[in-house]
Amino acid sequence: MKRALLVIDVQNEYFSGKLPVTYPPKSLENILNAMDTAQSRDVPIILIQHTALQENAATFVKGTDGWDIVPEVLTRKYDYLVEKNLPGSFTGTDLESLLRENDVDTVTISGYMTQMCCDTTARQAFHRGLKVEFLSDATGTLNVSNYAGSVTAQELHNAVLVTQAMRFSDVLSTADWIQGVENSTIY
Repeated sequence: MKRALLVIDVQNEYFSGKLPVTYPPKSLENILNAMDTAQSRDVPIILIQHTALQENAATFVKGTDGWDIVPEVLTRKYDYLVEKNLPGSFTGTDLESLLRENDVDTVTISGYMTQMCCDTTARQAFHRGLKVEFLSDATGTLNVSNYAGSVTAQELHNAVLVTQAMRFSDVLSTADWIQGVENSTIY
């Protein structure tokens, strides 16, 4: 088995912008820990960066501070950077070909937001025959309210984790994933 760590949309928009992630509270720290472990174990790290297509978009406008990947991520080694325009990291990108060219058969999901880009990417990977690991505390979200109702960040996050574990992913804490990678016990 060969895995790759996907670091999805860890951009300033989720910290200093209009979509501040609130749950789980140490998601960024766990993402960085996963990156450090991946680097030390020669697990390819693929950064995914969301870019809005609309010129008048309120978030993720290319070249703005909110669009930038957070500095703590960029100071770490990574292997590829994939720019995407939709929630799924496979849609309209070369992610699948990068994975296939590198004989990757397992992807580990980290980043933001749990219910949007992380969930969509995990499902896309599963549909492509890849094994998926979803890091429960290295993904995150915020409270959401719209015309359909409202849900807390914790409720939303947990609901996605339960759904992922039903069919699509092995849901793991970052500590368990790190231990498994270091001891070669997760497959």
